[in-house]
Amino acid sequence: MSFTIIIPARLASTRLPNKPLVDLGGKPMIVRVAERAALSGAERVIVATDHADILAACVRYGIDARMTRADHPSGSDRIAEVAAALQLADDAVVVNVQGDEPLIDPALVAATAALINADTPMATAAHPIETMADMRNPNIVKVVLDKDGRAMYFSRAPIPWHRDSFANATADATADAIADQAVPEGAGTPLRHIGLYAYTNRFLQHYPTLAPSPLENIEALEQLRVLWHRIPIAVHITHGAPAPGIDTPEDLARVRMHF
Repeated sequence: MSFTIIIPARLASTRLPNKPLVDLGGKPMIVRVAERAALSGAERVIVATDHADILAACVRYGIDARMTRADHPSGSDRIAEVAAALQLADDAVVVNVQGDEPLIDPALVAATAALINADTPMATAAHPIETMADMRNPNIVKVVLDKDGRAMYFSRAPIPWHRDSFANATADATADAIADQAVPEGAGTPLRHIGLYAYTNRFLQHYPTLAPSPLENIEALEQLRVLWHRIPIAVHITHGAPAPGIDTPEDLARVRMHF
């Protein structure tokens, strides 16, 4: 299928200054992300940025980049501006690849895009959680699905909570032992959400007009706005954990080992 990748990239970052421009093996990170994303088979890859330095870095390496307003509240709003300027068809598929994912799996991008159809205007991805430490970590977002593989809810809390197995496993264990315990496999295996999104252009343009939901504010999860408005989100399940993204100097040091 045909799809367009738009990568939101803003220069401001509190934990890692000038993050899109950090060096990875001689190239800026945003260039590495775009080059990796292009391996997915996308019709085109475009960087949507708020800063001239990012635009210049992309141009230097032959990456298509577009300037956007600086006041967008989210990456989804930023890519919606670029998609509108491209005058894409309503049913065109747009994929939001995060600008701090230089090791993103191209096959995962393509598989997520392939879930979009006339009845499903948005898609994302997830993978099985293996340890209780991850299950209990509020920085790891969990998702539960319905019988058709669509998201029912996203949360920072440990969902689904396996009442008997989790209770029995933690009753007499120390905190360290609990963290190392494996979670149940098979039906009902907890899933970690991966921050990769695909949309129809029609929905992408509609999204900024949706009223925020109380749940979105409570959990600080933007995708809950979509479910609040009863819009389906398909979820592609991959069985391998994705390569790490870059949020901190420690993350940067780990990822640099791959370049």
